[in-house]
Amino acid sequence: MIITIDGPSGTGKTTVARTVAEKIGFVYFDTGAMYRALTWLVLQKNVDVSNSSEIEALLPQFDFRIEDHNGVKKYFIAATDVTEIIRSRPITANVSKVAAQKEVRSSLLHIQHQFAKNQNVVFEGRDLGTVVFPHAEIKIYLNADPEVRAERRLQEMLQKNPEEVRHLDRDQMMHEIMRRDEYDSTREVAPLRCPADAYQIDTSKLSIDQVVDAIVVFVQKKHSECTSS
Repeated sequence: MIITIDGPSGTGKTTVARTVAEKIGFVYFDTGAMYRALTWLVLQKNVDVSNSSEIEALLPQFDFRIEDHNGVKKYFIAATDVTEIIRSRPITANVSKVAAQKEVRSSLLHIQHQFAKNQNVVFEGRDLGTVVFPHAEIKIYLNADPEVRAERRLQEMLQKNPEEVRHLDRDQMMHEIMRRDEYDSTREVAPLRCPADAYQIDTSKLSIDQVVDAIVVFVQKKHSECTSS
């Protein structure tokens, strides 16, 4: 079974998807980490994030893999552990431009499809239920008020990279989030949008546990309906 969890940044997607996967015994795949890892490689090679031909030429060097270290996902490009660096602000500022390119999405599609073979997987991203797995058995879409998302994102970045974002405030973060929303939802290739058949949850006033519980109940209900039909 494939479960997709889509939505903009700051909705709790990553933590929710990871926790849901743990609770129901599924494997978790963070597509955002994959695109962030490629963005890291692009910046490392001093390639312009808007230069589609140079990025396309770089794709054969994208030796991306995921390792499980005592229950913690680690992301590698070849021998380099990029788990922490891909959450930095320079990567966040550029990942949308890299991920929006047709050649990139086409090339990385096979990684996601290969990972899904013969496994029960929770996939998290922005176009999973609409483009990557349009026939997924269960689709979830998370959203939240921009102000709430900005505060969550700011607190997350302060915890992970306090020196990098110490001069940011919530207004600046909200501006960045809304700019990325606009870019992601209007891009030509695989735009961010809610699947028509998705179970939608507004996480603005909900804790992570409340969102996870709602999804687990929904998954159990859908599974029960499938087995009884």
